[in-house]
Amino acid sequence: MADRTWGAYFSIVSVLMLFLGVVAFSDNLFTDIGQPSNRDPKFIVHGVFGLAWYVLLATQANLVRVRNLRLHRRLGIATFVVAIGVTLSTLYLFVVLWKGWANMEPDVRANRLLLPGFALCLLLAWQRRGQSDWHKRLIFVGTFFMLTPVLDRDYDHLIMSWAKPLFPSLYTPSVDEIGFLVFRWGSWIAFFVSLMLYDWKTRQRRVHPVTLAGCVWFVLVVLISEFT
Repeated sequence: MADRTWGAYFSIVSVLMLFLGVVAFSDNLFTDIGQPSNRDPKFIVHGVFGLAWYVLLATQANLVRVRNLRLHRRLGIATFVVAIGVTLSTLYLFVVLWKGWANMEPDVRANRLLLPGFALCLLLAWQRRGQSDWHKRLIFVGTFFMLTPVLDRDYDHLIMSWAKPLFPSLYTPSVDEIGFLVFRWGSWIAFFVSLMLYDWKTRQRRVHPVTLAGCVWFVLVVLISEFT
């Protein structure tokens, strides 16, 4: 059973990220479609590319799992084009919404540094598409880099939506801030740790170079964004 679970790792994680992405933007998609951002072209384009990315990621991972490699390869070009769209639309938002490094909050700075990491991971994944061990890790590490907006919004939908009404006296602003930070960083780090555990279980207790490099870059970005 354990071997089967680890064999399904990329399928499970890709579906989990798709679920988290849909929940994070469920207000835009389902419950508050009249909000201003749903009429703003830059957010619409970015949202379409973001949703398409998570859908294709889950689709591609599961096509590999069921060994439909022919369709997986056919969808590969579309997936790469969507990755370019995610990169360019996110970069445009940075240019339009934030003017200068000093005017950014630390999490925005981190996202700005992680975006080139996403683009580089996807470029290398395309170049190494014939080496499955490198290819899949590059794609997933790159996606992990981009999880902040998803996790931040998931806190409200998955935690605050029920915890605050249920325990109103406990949710002071300071408690809410602590809960938010624990959820964001705990969830984000858990994705990287899960990939390290996957490597450990499937590579004779060795961490793949892509996983290691991704974790190192993640830590460096956090430190740079917090202390510069």
